[in-house]
Formats: sequence, structure tokens, C-alpha cells
Amino acid sequence: MHYVVDAIREMRPVSLRIEAADAVEARRQAGAMGCAVVGVRAARTPRASRRGDGRTFPLLHFNQSLLILLKAGLSVVEAIEALRERETGADAQAILGLLHADMRNGRSFSAALAAQPGVFPPLYVASVRANEQIGALAEAIERFIAYRAQADLLRKRVIGAAIYPAMILFVGGLVIAFLVLYVVPRFSVVFQELGDRIPLMSRLLLQWGRFAHDHGLQLLLAGAVATGFVAWAVSRPAVRAALLRRAQRLPRVGEHLRAYQLARVYRALGMLQQAGIPIVPALAMVGDLLPSSLRPALEAVRRDVAEGRALSDALAAHGLATAVSLRLLRAAERSGRMGEMLERTAGFHEEDVAQAIDWFIRLFEPLLMIAIGIVIGIVVLLMYAPIFELAGSLQ
Repeated sequence: MHYVVDAIREMRPVSLRIEAADAVEARRQAGAMGCAVVGVRAARTPRASRRGDGRTFPLLHFNQSLLILLKAGLSVVEAIEALRERETGADAQAILGLLHADMRNGRSFSAALAAQPGVFPPLYVASVRANEQIGALAEAIERFIAYRAQADLLRKRVIGAAIYPAMILFVGGLVIAFLVLYVVPRFSVVFQELGDRIPLMSRLLLQWGRFAHDHGLQLLLAGAVATGFVAWAVSRPAVRAALLRRAQRLPRVGEHLRAYQLARVYRALGMLQQAGIPIVPALAMVGDLLPSSLRPALEAVRRDVAEGRALSDALAAHGLATAVSLRLLRAAERSGRMGEMLERTAGFHEEDVAQAIDWFIRLFEPLLMIAIGIVIGIVVLLMYAPIFELAGSLQ
């Protein structure tokens, strides 16, 4: 268990984080370090570490700020302390406090990062560990910033391109819901006495209107429950994995999804290679970036490379290489610039996927507007058809 020991050392107040069996043992360890113990309390584990996803900790912003402080001449311990004092979020402040306490207790920066696996990913820890041994910590952080920025770029482009279609779909859905749930029920009350003189499709629509008029609250509750269920189902990993498997079977969509997944792996491998990490342990670290269906293939690649097979041949044999990536990786094996070429391969596939997404969004926007317009037009036409019928009978 971890304890926070408030003490005085060399006439200065310090806060130590000590792993011990109980508070008495923590007090004893602090005393052995030459500290006068003031108080001992159980260490609070940040929520991000308990949950294991680190979503409350701004990792990219942390590294950007840390790099600035390191290049300004501060030591890593001083930089972490400065960032902790500046931080206003309780969870992030607690995480930085744990880092600072571990390093004050003699741990290396990479070991302190590894102690919080839910916050700092193994790729980041491995890159820092490989570079801090040769005094190139700033270069490792700078490389990780570039990796995260490039990895997030495609996701941001997708989100940005999807905003306008999402707005169209939302507004169109509201208009259709207003017509079907509010306007049509009132038309149904007006024309209910016309009976069979109304065209069949209009009669069906008006029957729906009367049903919605009589059960409006139940329909709203059912819609809310259905929406909540869909949101809950999509948040389940098993459901997302099943949807991903179905999407991968689509002709063009599956091809681009596979290219995107491979690009993530290539970019991570490129960063680790440039950090000086051998390819076999690097392959073991990037397995989580692939969906579960492709992880056995990556493990087979790792075994083949460990036995002396070329990386390009192993990737091609197990279906983890495209025609372009295979040529680029073979060129990298001849030149010895594997890390740089892996990143270029990832960039090529990411740009290819981004262009496909842009093309799809440009095609989808007008089709979506046309579809919503047709639906609204049909509803309005069916609502006014009884009026046209009535006017014809009067003539």
C-alpha cells in the first residue's frame, strides 16, 4: 500500500510517497531517510489510475509543457514540481504529485511513469526509458508529441468533416419529428370525418397521426429509451467489435479501415525504432493498437522476426502489409532507416484514408439533404392530399 509521509528534511518540509505494509513501516522508512516525520496518511489514487484510461489527464499538453521547461534548463524533477503547482484539476494534480514523490524517492522518470499504467501508455514509457539512459529525454518527449499529434490528426479531420452532415441530420430529424408527431396528429383530427374519400397513403398517415395524438407521451418515452439503449450498446466493447467486423467485410470500407489500423501500428513502431527500441520488443508493445482479430497475426509476425525473418516478409506473410507498405519497408531494410520509413508509410496510408473520408463526406452531404427533402416533401404532400381531394369533390 502507498502512504504519503509529511516530514521535515534538511530544515525543509517535504512530502514523500512510500510503499509499505502499514503506516508504522512507512514512518520507519521515512526516518531511515533522515526525515523528521510530521504525519502519515494513505495515498489517494487518482480516478484516472483506478479507471485505467487516463482520460482526465491531458497527456499531450503535459508533454508539451514539460518539453518547454526541460529546454529552458530545468531538471525533470523541477519541471514536474512546477507543472504540479500550476495545475488546477484535482486528478491531474494528484497524478503529478505521485510522479514528483516517486522521483524525490529516487525513482527514475520512466519508473515513475510506469507506476501509473492507466495514465501513461507503455509506448510512451518505453520511449522515455530508452532515451533517458543516454541523456536524450527531451528528444524522446518531442518525438512522442509528434507521434500523438500525427495520430490524432486523422481523427480530428474526420470529426471536422462530420460536423456539417451531423447538423443537417439533426435539424432534418427535428423537422420530420415535428411534422409526424405534432402537425400530422392535428390534421388527422380535422380530416377524420372524410373516411374512405382520403387516398390510402394519406389515410395511413392520418391513422398514425391519431395514434400519435392519443399516445404522445408513451412515444416520447419509448424514443428516449431506444436512444439510451442504442448509446449504451455502442459503448460496449463487444458491440463495437462486432460492428467493426461487419464494416471490415464491406468492399471499400473494409479496405480503408484496415489501412487505418495498419497505419497506427506503423507509426507507433516508427516512434519506438527511432527511440532505439529493437523491433521485436516494439512489436510486442503495439499489439493493443490493433483490433482483437488482428492481434494473433501481429504476434506471429513478432515470432518470425525474432527467429530472423525480415520484417517486411513477416508482415506480408501474415496479412499486415499493403502493396505500398511492402515496397517501402523493403527499401528501409536496404537503407537501414526503418524508423523513418515506418513513419512515412503510416503517413501515406493516413493521407489515403483521409482523402477517402473527404470524398465520402462530399458525396454524403448532398445525398443526405436530398433524402431529408424527399421525406419532408412526401409527408407534406400526404397531409395536403385530403385537401386536394376535398377541393376536387366540391368542384
